[in-house]
Amino acid sequence: MHAQKILVKQLDPDLPLPRHATSGDAGVDLYAREAGTIWPGERKLVPTGIAVAIPIGYVGLIAPRSGLAIKHGISLVNSPGILDSGFRGEIHAVMANSGEEAFEYGRGDRIAQLVVVPYAHQ
Repeated sequence: MHAQKILVKQLDPDLPLPRHATSGDAGVDLYAREAGTIWPGERKLVPTGIAVAIPIGYVGLIAPRSGLAIKHGISLVNSPGILDSGFRGEIHAVMANSGEEAFEYGRGDRIAQLVVVPYAHQ
């Protein structure tokens, strides 16, 4: 299967576009559109400021950042989150705090990753 172009709509022009941090990375970083706090045991829907057009035959997987998990107990409840090819709305991360302290994140902080992969279908 050959590489597909993924269209990205920047809903917040002040945030960076998703990109690979290094050339060998599988995922692109997703950024928080707004600042907030996630209290221990709390879940929060955090907007990322982008929408994407995943090609048919591919799926977008929203994955947690391992650094947030190990340092702060922050993960994604529905990991990986699924972005089907028909979804065109803003991407959100469903973040959860399993740590013992409140987790504060700022606007523009890296909160999750997006990996786009082909899948088998009929």
